[in-house]
Amino acid sequence: MKDVQQQVQDAIDELIGSGAERGLQVAVYRRGELVVDAVAGTADPATGRPVTPGTPFHVTSTGKGVTSTVVHVLAERGVLSYDTPIADLWPEFAAHGKQGATLRHALTHSTGVPGLPVDTTPEDLTDWDKMCATIAGAAPWWEPGAKTGYHPQSFGHIIGEIVRRATGRPISQVLLEAVATPLGVAGELYFGVPAAELGRLAVLSEPEGAMEPTPEMMAAMAEQMPFFRVVDGWTAAPPAAMPTAAYCNRPDVLTADIPAGGVMSARAVARMYAALMDEVDGVRLVSPDRLREITAVAVSGMDEVIGLPVTRGLGYNVGFAGPLDGSTLFGMAGSGGTAAYADTASGVAIAVAKTTVTAGDYTAFHEISALVSKALTAG
Repeated sequence: MKDVQQQVQDAIDELIGSGAERGLQVAVYRRGELVVDAVAGTADPATGRPVTPGTPFHVTSTGKGVTSTVVHVLAERGVLSYDTPIADLWPEFAAHGKQGATLRHALTHSTGVPGLPVDTTPEDLTDWDKMCATIAGAAPWWEPGAKTGYHPQSFGHIIGEIVRRATGRPISQVLLEAVATPLGVAGELYFGVPAAELGRLAVLSEPEGAMEPTPEMMAAMAEQMPFFRVVDGWTAAPPAAMPTAAYCNRPDVLTADIPAGGVMSARAVARMYAALMDEVDGVRLVSPDRLREITAVAVSGMDEVIGLPVTRGLGYNVGFAGPLDGSTLFGMAGSGGTAAYADTASGVAIAVAKTTVTAGDYTAFHEISALVSKALTAG
């Protein structure tokens, strides 16, 4: 019987060969050991540059799991406490009745500030001080802590500014020093990418025949999903800042700290999740007690922004519909079809990064994770 590495390699080669995907990375750790590190396809169709295990990909909200991990490493060191009011570190955030919002609320998408001004642009998102001032001055859509609702962009700036105020350093620097360097993945785990490294990144693309969303399409979606609604000129989904392939390929976006997303290899993010659960080459990011705390259910119920039931730990989703789903699964998926999850019961961490932006479609992740689950169970 083929080992799991070969089974995954065969599966992703088939996905590339069929045209379903253009470039793929898959990494799997089990109990701190790398058991799959597979790649296929091209990172840049213009040059034919191949995907390698170290190629960084823009992975949209899969990066939120990394943002949360930075917080937990700082909490482990006593730098942050989950129940500290955000305004204790960032006084401006108290505006419009948000003085009771805590770091715990931020991690569970419960601060009540899920939106940004509807005319927010990618250039705005790259301006750290402007975004933080906008979010701090926002009126909450609900009393902090009273409800949960996905904060697609504001999550990153809220958490990032809390980290900056607590440490005096940008979150990208804290990520480098506290997570990426100890794990040996300093060149594969980023928020803002150094400009000199941009040529290494995967170039994302839309599926063939995909259409740019028109104002009419956005209006129709707003009627069906609260995610797209506009409330007093604010929305969770500013049209100009949607995470399309064009947005994800912008040099200004890639080099800026926008920690609602991230740029990373599958190998790097899987290694990070593995090091939350076990030692990886002598490095463990948090204690077993903290792991239990951050992966336990912190909030559950109807999400006010997505309009669907959710279950969340501290900065991660708990469970993910598909072959790995379960109460011991934690992680984050990105809007373009990437995902990185870990299972505290099995000790398995799996990440998939890809170049084709399949909005909300996780077929590749589910196919690969089902194969991995079966192979590791059999093994």
